[in-house]
This record gives sequence, structure tokens and C-alpha cells, in this order.
Amino acid sequence: MNVKSVEKENGKAKVVVEIDKAEFEQALNKAYAKCRKDIMLPGFRKGKAPRKMVESMYGATVFYEDAVNEIFPDIYTKAIVEQELKAVGSPSVSNMDTPDEGGVVLTIETELYPEVTLGQYKGLEVPKREVKVEESEVDAEVNRMAERNARIETVDRAAANGDTVVIDFEGFVDDQPFQGGKAEDYSLTLGSGSFIPGFEDALVGAVAGEERDVNVTFPEDYSAKELAGKPAVFKCKVHEVKESIKPELDDEFAKDVSEFDTLDELKADIRAKALENAKKQADSAFEQAAVDKAAENTTVDMPKALVENELDIQMERFGYQLQMSGYSMEQYAKMMGGDVSTMRNAFRPAAEKQAKISVTLEKIAEVEGITASDEDIEAEFKSLAEQYELEVDKVKEMVPMDELTGSIKTRKAIKVIVDSAVPVAPKAEEKTEE
Repeated sequence: MNVKSVEKENGKAKVVVEIDKAEFEQALNKAYAKCRKDIMLPGFRKGKAPRKMVESMYGATVFYEDAVNEIFPDIYTKAIVEQELKAVGSPSVSNMDTPDEGGVVLTIETELYPEVTLGQYKGLEVPKREVKVEESEVDAEVNRMAERNARIETVDRAAANGDTVVIDFEGFVDDQPFQGGKAEDYSLTLGSGSFIPGFEDALVGAVAGEERDVNVTFPEDYSAKELAGKPAVFKCKVHEVKESIKPELDDEFAKDVSEFDTLDELKADIRAKALENAKKQADSAFEQAAVDKAAENTTVDMPKALVENELDIQMERFGYQLQMSGYSMEQYAKMMGGDVSTMRNAFRPAAEKQAKISVTLEKIAEVEGITASDEDIEAEFKSLAEQYELEVDKVKEMVPMDELTGSIKTRKAIKVIVDSAVPVAPKAEEKTEE
């Protein structure tokens, strides 16, 4: 096997590889040996037909594709590795010639890793919002804690917003009951927005023992299409009206719901945790904005294969999240009024952005001479082991070394960008978006 020519143009490479007759004959024999058990020819038992007989019936090239697959690892080494080509995606055979003297001549094509020209990535001015916690936020959290610790008591009065009513109900559309429109002893908190618009408002003022018709119209975008936009009447009977009684917000409340002795101490803890969380969010947003800006300053002609690979990753990640919620990708796409192809296209802009970020960070790591030391690698393995509750040796078996070192170098490249970035006050519109 030898390389006849190498052409590189517009981010692609075309390599012509010649495989001599003897080497290709060996590959043909291997391909035939793997396929023969499934071959049936008249006059021969299944799997017993000679190769030449199969070729005479189906054509001399019947095993050529399988033979090329047999020796493709060697072809890849000759055409890509030894030519020092940085291939992106999977190289493919675009042409096959069969000279009269035997053997084959293959044309291998591949996209190449792009030329990346960095712009400014140090000293970038990046918006960073001021971190503060309003007293109203602290009070809101204290109130949520009070609501979670509220007691429910039955009251002998008309129902008001915020009360819970225990009801029987049955819904009718065009005087006919519909599936899922009936329940007994259902606890509904008025004002919660749990039911369709108008339903809860119509029960305000009801008392225990009262029967009341509730007239509503299903929203046009209601999930059950057969009910969407239709008027309905729900026949309701109120069994109980219950009031939520929140505890007094005092030191005793603080002792009951926390490890603190006073309400002031509880509020101080809530304030400190909220501030810490806000700082983390601000730092994360600042880091992402800095990396985004560095990538925006990069010039690169992005290969399609890199974008498609990132798309595969994002789709796989989203598919896993859907599975955890009990949906398949196809089911979710149908619910959204499209198909998987439509969803993939929706993910494309994000994939293009992330692919550009990835090549930017890799180029920064190269320019800055960033490496992954033995200490970095061991620390990363240990961190992963703790995260997934596995033995370190097991993690080493599972995680490819190139992925691990790539992850380490990426984080270090991000640190180069972020550590040198200059925080500036967000513009008015950026504050509004937050």
C-alpha cells in the first residue's frame, strides 16, 4: 500500500492510496470468509458456495466494499496519520478504481481541523452585575418557610383566595361529560392557578355544603385538543373550606424551623446563603460572557463535521434529560409540533457557537503552552471517582485519557481568559435582561 498523492484545499484533504493486488486479495478473502455463512447459491449448501462462484454470479466487485472495510485501519494510517493530516469526523472513500493489473486505487476524502486565528482573548472588558441581596428577598424566603410550616384548619365561613376547598366536581361540554373531568374530595387551593382560568375565582365565596355550577372556557392552547377553546360547565359540591394559618414570625418560629435561636439569626443566614448563591451566579455568567467574547473574536472556517459532532452531543444530552422525564425524543418532538429533524435544526445555532468556543479554547491552550500534568490528571481522576462514587482505578478504565487531558487543558484556557478579563458595569439593556 502506498500513497500516490495528497491534495489539501478549502479545509478538505483528498488522498489517493494504491493497494497492490496481493494485499487486496488477502482483504477479499477475509471479507468472503466473514460473509460466506449467509450466502446461498443454487447447487450449494448455505455457506458453502466458493468465492469465485459468488463473484461470477454477482460480479467481480461484490466483496470489494467489505474488503476495503477490512483494511481501512491500515488505509487510515497511511492516508491520514502518516500524512500528518488532522482529520475531523470520519474519512470516507469517495472513489475506487480497479486497474487492469489488479489491486485497487482508492480516493480518501476528509475534512481537516480548521486553521484558527485568535483575536483578543486577554484583558477583555466583560459586563458583571453588582451582587446584592434585597431585604425583600430575605422576607420572601422567611414567608415561604412559614407557608411550608403552616397548619390547615377547617373554618365555618365563605371561601376566600388562599383557602383550600375540598370539592366534588364533574365537567360537561355540550351537556356531555368528558374524560378526566370528574373527581371527588379534591383539595383545591383558590388562587393557586392549578385549574383553568376562571374556575378557582368562581368558587370564591362558596361555603361548605353548597352546590355551585362553574362556567369556564378551555384555553385555545389546552393540551387536550378536543377540549381546546370550548365552553364547559363544572358541577361542584363544596364539602369543606380550610384556612392556612401561618406561624408568627418570631424567635420561636426560628427555633422551630432552623438551628437558630432568633429570627434575626435566621434572616442573617438566609441573607448570607443568598449572597453566596448570587455571587456564584454572577461569576458563572461573567465567565461565560468572557469565553463567548473570546470566541467571537476568533476567526475560523468551521468544518461541518465539527458542528455535526457537537450537535450529536447536545441531542444525546437532551435525549437523556427527556428519558429521565419519561419521554422519548420522538414523543417530545411531536408534542412540540415537529419531528426530530426539526429539533436538531433548532439546536444548530447553539452547536455552532459551542464548536467555535471549543476550537478557540484549544487554540489558546496551544498558544499558551498549556499542558495537563501528572498531578492534574490524578486529581481529575480522583474528583471523578468521588463524583460518581467509584474506585479511581475503575474511572481510569472508563475515561479515555485524551478526553481527560482535553478537559483539563480547556479549563486552564478558560482560566487564562477569565483571570485577565476586566469587569465592567452592564449596560441598561443587559441589566433589564437579567
